[in-house]
Amino acid sequence: MSLNRNEKQAVVAEVAAQAAKSQTLALAEYRGLTVAQMDQLRRQAREKGVYLHVLKNTLARRAVAGTPFEVAAESMVGPLIYGFSEDAVAAAKVIADFAKGNDKLVVKAGAYNGKVLDAEGVKALAAIPSKEVLLSQLLGLMQSPVSRLARVLAALSEKRGEAAPAA
Repeated sequence: MSLNRNEKQAVVAEVAAQAAKSQTLALAEYRGLTVAQMDQLRRQAREKGVYLHVLKNTLARRAVAGTPFEVAAESMVGPLIYGFSEDAVAAAKVIADFAKGNDKLVVKAGAYNGKVLDAEGVKALAAIPSKEVLLSQLLGLMQSPVSRLARVLAALSEKRGEAAPAA
């Protein structure tokens, strides 16, 4: 069923609002996926905070016009599912991870930071750990020298404590 003009304007406005607050766009061709598989993909996207939507390509091009995602307009061809995320890697990760288990979902392209990404670029972006993992790794690196210093000082004071009674 075709959308009327007002419905199309509402869809464009909704997607444009989502694009305005997103960092990443990932595009994938969904031809051949069953309804159950699409529901599973949408459920995974919701859990990760990814806006996932099947759109007419002309409406998607209008929605991303004037945004950093406009660079991906040439890739918007065929039956595509669009994934937008505020987290830099979430959309790419959801689509790439789902594509690993389902050969019918084919990663096509994406956009990040005003640059168009090919399928390999989207997969490379998906391989980057999430923000929370990176922050915990950074915290671990920052704590490491402090904890080593504390162990050295404790061992030093223990050694001095043993040496004092013997003297």
